[in-house]
This record gives sequence, structure tokens and C-alpha cells, in this order.
Amino acid sequence: FIKPLPSGHVNTFFQFTTKWQYSEKENLHHTHLAPRSIAEIFYVYSLRELHVSLTNVLWRYESWGYPVIDAAPGAEVWAWFAQEEQNTPEKIDEQWRKLVATLSGLLCASLGFIDDTNTVQPHYTIRPQFYASAPLNSTYVRYSTLPHEVVCTENLTPWKKLLPCGHSEGFLSLLNSNHIHSTNYHSLGIHVRQLNPGKGTGKLLEIKQTVNLVYDQILLGGQDWSVRKLFGQGLSGSCPLAESSKIYLDVTHSQQFDFTPSPEVTVTSKRGGIETSFAVYDIKKEIPGRMFNLAAVRKPDAKPAVALVSPPPLYAKRYILGVGQERGRIVTKVINTHWAELNVIVQENIPWFVPVYLHTLSLKLPNGQQIKPAAVKYIPGQQRRRAYHLEVAFRLPARTTVEMSIHFDYIFLKWQEYPPDANHGHYLGSAIVAAQLPVARNYTGVPVDGSLFVDSFNASRPGYYVQIRTESLLLTLPVPDFSMPYNVICLACTVVALAFGPIHNMSTKRIVIVVKEAPKSIWTTIREKVGFGGKGTKAVEGKENQSHEKSE
Repeated sequence: FIKPLPSGHVNTFFQFTTKWQYSEKENLHHTHLAPRSIAEIFYVYSLRELHVSLTNVLWRYESWGYPVIDAAPGAEVWAWFAQEEQNTPEKIDEQWRKLVATLSGLLCASLGFIDDTNTVQPHYTIRPQFYASAPLNSTYVRYSTLPHEVVCTENLTPWKKLLPCGHSEGFLSLLNSNHIHSTNYHSLGIHVRQLNPGKGTGKLLEIKQTVNLVYDQILLGGQDWSVRKLFGQGLSGSCPLAESSKIYLDVTHSQQFDFTPSPEVTVTSKRGGIETSFAVYDIKKEIPGRMFNLAAVRKPDAKPAVALVSPPPLYAKRYILGVGQERGRIVTKVINTHWAELNVIVQENIPWFVPVYLHTLSLKLPNGQQIKPAAVKYIPGQQRRRAYHLEVAFRLPARTTVEMSIHFDYIFLKWQEYPPDANHGHYLGSAIVAAQLPVARNYTGVPVDGSLFVDSFNASRPGYYVQIRTESLLLTLPVPDFSMPYNVICLACTVVALAFGPIHNMSTKRIVIVVKEAPKSIWTTIREKVGFGGKGTKAVEGKENQSHEKSE
């Protein structure tokens, strides 16, 4: 899926969907095209749904609209466990710890840092995307984030190996690390759920692997773009194991561009009162061995135009207020641009080292009027044991902004609990703003009952559930003087060096008495230099004595 954005960016979204239908008695020796590692994870840990995302940079909702699949900056993991009798809360906690450790090794990510101190059980925000025979509650769901996790090639390579086709086949050949990690936004995702297709047909495991990228057209050299410019090469064909391999290009607001090659089919989708046009390119019908390059070139007679960015019906901003290192406020602004009021749920997952106070929670309109929340779910945190979890549901009036704030204290940590770059600060994970939108403006998500992107065409519903991730916050806690141990070490080493030198000399050297001769006078020294004294004088006297003896 390719969509030129009004802000001058190009959004490309890849989705690889694999389905495996199996029976209750079937083993995991052969999983067809589905990766065996994912199938084993679902079987061993009794999962019904799993979502893993590794994202760099925040998605700009105000300028780019809504993504197909939303993800928080950093690493984000949540899972639904099977509703079974043996799955007690203690058992699920144990399975959750083992699950994130397994995913850490599978994706070469630091998911092993997820533990009870940063895991919560969402009650309203996270909805299941599978069919449940009985009502579910938050006992069977776990959610956690690592906002400081960095996405790199080490994560992309194992992600590729989960697909049935090789690295140089189909759309997978376009995912080159040199062109992915240089984008304005990139996100890797794995979304798995267990479905029941019908009675007597067993179960269906649906695995979606997604890549979401946003390119800046200015960095590409202008408003013209092509597949070769975006990914460094063309598309050599489709994966031989794929049943469907298509490119959907959003041409709703691209009347000033010519596309080569021309699309064979143009589809118009009416969804939620919004009409969208898509150009469809079937890669299966392309000539094998021929390089496919989709390009968009601005028409010569096109007049200069200023793009008007229409904001989505709902978006949010988040920041920290406060002066000094004693108290502060976490503020989340939720903006409603729709003409009707919306039911909104805001979830906060706050670390244990940021103690918040529920009595300071406030929902305020721009005119200062307070809003009473419809429901509040609050679980206080415990130091070094549990995070603070807050979910607030309220009605957001039409065309207005609600400021939700809560106060917190700055606390001191143990010196071993600070990161290596302590002065950089600590990260707070993104908040989630969930709502049911009445219109599908700037909405491109796939419905829950669909699997492929084409299932979103003409898929009008009474409402469109959307989740918005806010910014990750950087909090600077009071930092002790870490140079003090260095100063102590230097002082101790200096004292030891000064004390060790004399002691070592006294214990290893011998004292020897040396007899000193009487100092010579200046006259004697001159005579010795000239030759009138010393050995020369004695030699002359010896010769005179010898001559005197001979004469006698």
C-alpha cells in the first residue's frame, strides 16, 4: 500500500499474511507456510492473540492521518491468553515472563527487560481481535512497552526469516536495511491471532507481518518518486508461494501526477462517508524476470498548489510541566476536530519510580470548566514491584480540547538503578487514546473481520475503533554526584602511592657507610690540573732520587 501524504511525505505499508488451518490433534512437526517458532509459541504459552511492534519515531497523526496499524515508539508487546481453568493470574504472569524472553531471542530485541515492574492489565483500552466463547476480562491480557528500544538491522534480519519466501523474492527484496532505517518513520510488527473458521474445521492461525515506512520527498530530490528511489531497486517479481501479490496506490489527491506504468484497474472505495480511489497493480501478472518500477511524475502543465492538511477527527499530545526537581505534572491533551462528541478512553502506564496521586487527576476544558470522568480504573504502583496503571473514560465535547493532567513527585533511586547515561533521563512509555470514530476520515485500518488490505474497501461500519499512541516522555530525575566515587578512588590511590614509596625503599634497600675524603683546597686542585702536584710531582721526585743514587 502506497499513499502520498499532503505533508510532502510518502507512506508505504507492507503486509505479509500467512494462514495455517489445523486440527486439535495435529502436531507441530509441519506447519505448512506458517513459521514453526510462532506456532510453538502459541501452543506452549496458551495464547489466543499476540502483538509485537518495534518502532522508531512517533507517527504524526495531525499531518499524516491514521496508520493502517498503530504502534508506540520503541518496543510494544501485548498478548491475550486462553481462557482456561489452569490459567490462573499467577500462571499467566509466569507464562508472560517466559513469552517475552522467547520473543527477545526470536527478534534479537531487548524484550527481556519486560517484567512485573512495567507490565499492566488493561481493562478498557485493549480489545480482543478474536472470537471468544465467553466474556473476557483483564485477567487474561498483559501489556508492556520499552520506549527506549532502538530498531536496527539486528531486528530486521530475524523478522525476514519468519516469512516463507527468501530475502530476494517478491516484496521482501525491497526491504533493504540501508533504505529502511534512513526514513522519517519505520515500524516492524508481528500480529498473530487464533480464529475459529467453523464447527468441525479445526482452528485457524493468522499471522500478519507488517512494515510501515514514511519517506520525505525533499530527501528524494523533489515531488517525483518511484519504487527505485524509495527502496534503491525495482521489484523483480512476486513470491512463488504467494496466492496474491498486489500494490494498492492511493490516487485520491494525485490528479497532478502521471503514473507509469498505468494501472489496469482503479477501484473506488466508499467507507464511513469518505470516498477513496486506489490504483491496483497485480504483480502476479507481470512478466517474470522483468524489473517492475512504479513511478509518479508531476505533469508538465500542473499548476503549483499548496497542500491543505486536513487533521483527523481525533489526535493527542503529551508533555511534562513543572519547575524544579520536587514535583511535576503529566499532561495529555486530547483534541476533537469532529462536529459531534466522542467517547474517549485514555490509558497511562507510568513506571514505579514516578509516583502519581489520583486525587490530583483533572479533566479541564479550555475555558477552565472541569469534566467529570465516566469511569476511572486505577491501580497504584509499588516501588520496585509494580507500575502505576490509570484508565480514564470520558465524553469529549465536539470541536474542543480536553487537558488531562495528574501530579507526580520526583524521587531518588538507588545508585545501581540509574542507567549508564543517568543525566540523559528516564523514559516514560506512550499513553494510549482509544475511541470509536463515527466517520472514516483519514482512516485506513483493516476491519477486525478482515485479513487483507483489500478487505477495507467499502467496509462501512457503525463505528471505527482507533488507538492513538502519544509521545514518549523523557523525565530527568534527581541524579547524585557520580563523580564522588571517582574522587575517592583518586584520593585513595594518591595516599597509597605516597605511603608505599618510602615504606618500600626502607624495606628493600641496605644502608652502607661510605668514608668521605677530606676536601681538597683550591691550591691543591690547581697544582694537580697544571701538573705540579699529585702523581706528577711524585714521579719527578722519584727520578731525582734514582739519579742521585747512581752518581754515588
